[in-house]
Amino acid sequence: MLAEPAPALTDLALGLVTVALAARLGRTGAHRHWRTSFWWAGAAALAGFVHHGFVKYSAALDGPSWAVISAMVVVAVSYLLAGTVAEVLGPRHGRTFWLLRSIGIGAYAVLAVTGHAGVTALLACESLTMVCILALWGRAAVRRHPMAGPMIAALAASGAAAAAKAIDPDVTGRVGLDPTSVYHLAQIAGMALLYLAVSAPRTEGREARRVPGLPDVPSAR
Repeated sequence: MLAEPAPALTDLALGLVTVALAARLGRTGAHRHWRTSFWWAGAAALAGFVHHGFVKYSAALDGPSWAVISAMVVVAVSYLLAGTVAEVLGPRHGRTFWLLRSIGIGAYAVLAVTGHAGVTALLACESLTMVCILALWGRAAVRRHPMAGPMIAALAASGAAAAAKAIDPDVTGRVGLDPTSVYHLAQIAGMALLYLAVSAPRTEGREARRVPGLPDVPSAR
């Protein structure tokens, strides 16, 4: 019996879809950073299935388990930023990546020093990184980058999915779900749109290259 059936099963669905998309990206011209981001996001969702389904039975493991999942999300977001820097700014922008990445990390460090560290604070600070990603794609849109429109749509869909967590449980309860489960299902659409954006054929010479300074992560395949 699953501890939290709806969140567990919807996280499982999100994880399976994301991993399947990650595998398909390996057969496209998508930059390695996109693929790595998908693998980590899929792994985090599958870990979420285990967390909601089984770990929730243990009060002692609940916190550490959620911390591990949050760290996986942080890695996925890091590679999402890396892919964005590579696509929008081009090669040789490793310093730009680390500068933007330090915004979220620095904000969390400040919270930690002031005694407000925690998983919730960490994920909140990651929203700053997502703002940086969106800003870069906004710049790309001004410059008529072919990926800008699809990427902004995908990011907007993911943002809307995250906002689902704030829905009143009484509202989502009318369809037999809780806000977290609604978020998981909505995020499937966000990941599908992201896949379409990053897997689109590149114009010759426009394909992004590795961002210097970001270590490679072996493929999960």
